Amino acid sequence: MAGYVFFLKHVLVVSLAMNMGLIWKISYEDDETLASSWGSMLHFYGCCFNGDKNKIIQEVHDGLEESALINLDHGDPTMYENFWKQNGEQTKVVTSSWQHISYFSDIKNVCWFLEPGLVTAITRLHKVVGNAVMEGRHIVVGTGSSQLYQAALYALSPPNGSGPMNVVSAAPFYSSYPLMTDYLKSGLHKWAGDAYAFNKEEPYIELVTSPNNPDGFTRQEVVKGDKGILIHDLAYYWPQYTPILLPADYDIMLFTVSKSTGHAGSRIGWAIVKDREIAKKMTTFIEINTIGVSKDSQIRAAKVLQAVSETNFFDYSHKLMADRWKRIREAVNKTAHFSLPSFPQQTCSFSGRTFGQLPAFAWLKCEGEVDDCESFLRQHKILTRGGKQFGASMKYVRVSMLSRESEFKVLTERLPTIRS
Repeated sequence: MAGYVFFLKHVLVVSLAMNMGLIWKISYEDDETLASSWGSMLHFYGCCFNGDKNKIIQEVHDGLEESALINLDHGDPTMYENFWKQNGEQTKVVTSSWQHISYFSDIKNVCWFLEPGLVTAITRLHKVVGNAVMEGRHIVVGTGSSQLYQAALYALSPPNGSGPMNVVSAAPFYSSYPLMTDYLKSGLHKWAGDAYAFNKEEPYIELVTSPNNPDGFTRQEVVKGDKGILIHDLAYYWPQYTPILLPADYDIMLFTVSKSTGHAGSRIGWAIVKDREIAKKMTTFIEINTIGVSKDSQIRAAKVLQAVSETNFFDYSHKLMADRWKRIREAVNKTAHFSLPSFPQQTCSFSGRTFGQLPAFAWLKCEGEVDDCESFLRQHKILTRGGKQFGASMKYVRVSMLSRESEFKVLTERLPTIRS
């Protein structure tokens, strides 16, 4: 038995070494992967080298030690877990093995794999919140808004153009836009960088993320050319993050359950599209890409969105975000090493509250002589995503505000103690 345990320990060590080596190889070739994969692996295995399995489990589930590594690189919305635990019965979904076998949901719909129940839940929620115009629009469901973004690029890029369609977004832009745009090296489109710097007399697609990821500001289009097409990424246009001023009324609007309700693992997003032909082309992309979208995920998302319309979810999540922003500002104000952006106060038409932006990410700046804020914070066991990946200065980092309370608590306690 002792020999068997000894053997298993050696297998674990070899497995870890191989995985770390592979990640290092991939990371060396790709700076974006370095931030995400290396950080995730450290977060998971960081305590493993002392062999204390019970300590790992306790840190993950019951809270973190003051000296623990915290991974705030990703926007994993685990802070919503407690609310949904308290409302578990209202969102429970039970299906039988014979249900949802067919590929098809509604063959009369432009998006033929879109579940009617999800249409009802999406339409109702937007009307309740007042954050998007729904009349005369088509809904296209996707495996998260990432797939819908790629579907929109496909639909908007001319198949017989003289060259790839330019794709731009104002810096700081969402770090995955360049990767997703160029990943397949498509001849249809190419990443053309910062919208502020784009001055070509060529067709272009501009991505407008509002509120913006990573800095949280409200955005409008930047390029004023007459050959442009806009995609509005409105993943954070919900009342826990920003005052709702008017229903958004754009040609293509992208939303996702990951940031609206916290159900990132369901991988459900939706596009609200004005033009029927564009909606059909987006549907064709998803049809070719994945032959539709999981019905089980759609039904779960519909149940969750229905519950959001009927519960105090936005009141709960707004108070949680307001509390977290209060705490992180207090922590930053105790030191001269960091700063955070300020936001104007506005009145939300949904809640009636007057408040400034409460972004899902903190756009933290290292002041003084620190030029690489990401590396500086990593030295203090805080993993973030550096400004370079967003087309911005390395003095900035994006810090997730959506983590579990144990991680956020360590962050706010650690920041004031950091010395250069």
